[in-house]
Amino acid sequence: TKQIAVTNEPGDLGDQYNSFLEGEYIESADEINNGDVVIKSNGKLLKPTRLASGLFQFRRDSNIDRVVLDCVTSLQNGADLLWIETPTPNVEHIKLMVDRIKEQEPNAKLVYNNSPSFNWTLNFRQQVFDAWEKEGKDLSAYDRAGLMSVKYDDTELAAVADEWAKEFQAKASREAGVFHHLITLPTYHTAALSTDQLVEGYFGEEGMLAYAKGVQRQEIRRNIATVKHQDMAGSNIGDDHKEYFSGEAALKAGGKDNTMNQFENN
Repeated sequence: TKQIAVTNEPGDLGDQYNSFLEGEYIESADEINNGDVVIKSNGKLLKPTRLASGLFQFRRDSNIDRVVLDCVTSLQNGADLLWIETPTPNVEHIKLMVDRIKEQEPNAKLVYNNSPSFNWTLNFRQQVFDAWEKEGKDLSAYDRAGLMSVKYDDTELAAVADEWAKEFQAKASREAGVFHHLITLPTYHTAALSTDQLVEGYFGEEGMLAYAKGVQRQEIRRNIATVKHQDMAGSNIGDDHKEYFSGEAALKAGGKDNTMNQFENN
């Protein structure tokens, strides 16, 4: 953190925040070096650990405690929903924090980001690996660090991990009290993937079939409105505007000869 919280008396919010700072307790001013910052905490003088960046270091064991304090404080000061992110998509980890928050705020509602920043496949394969290891299963066929390898895609472990991924939202809601799931940046990734697949075929052996079969035909079969991209760009609104002012003389983008009409009866 770059800030040391303002505190007026022991146990207030600022004092609780500062209690998470890593540092060393000192006995006298002789232990204070030039530029050191010293605060009173727990009735003693604490010299917080300052990093080369100028930031103050939190204790490594304080991360969940800090999350709980932040969430409870936010709920008590007007927040409707909480957003918690975790290092991995682990229901037990989420539940640990939510349960502690609900001890103080029983009606707490959590929004959880099913983030593309996670390697979902690797995370769930490793979670299954760890669970099987606790059960005493033979894992000699698996390398935990290399479970993302394609050679594991058709294994029993991978199949179980996929089931865990499939059930994650329901399980997190049921067991960890997640109120709302969201996923950030999915269209960024889907656009990149679909573009890569199109380019591979279009500039490869499939040529224009890569687009006709892989994109446009799928839009038609799935009744996706974007197949009429003229409409999506507002041509129908423009046509109404032109007709209003020019009547029969209006040159319409969606007229009978417009290419968009090829998609009318699919």
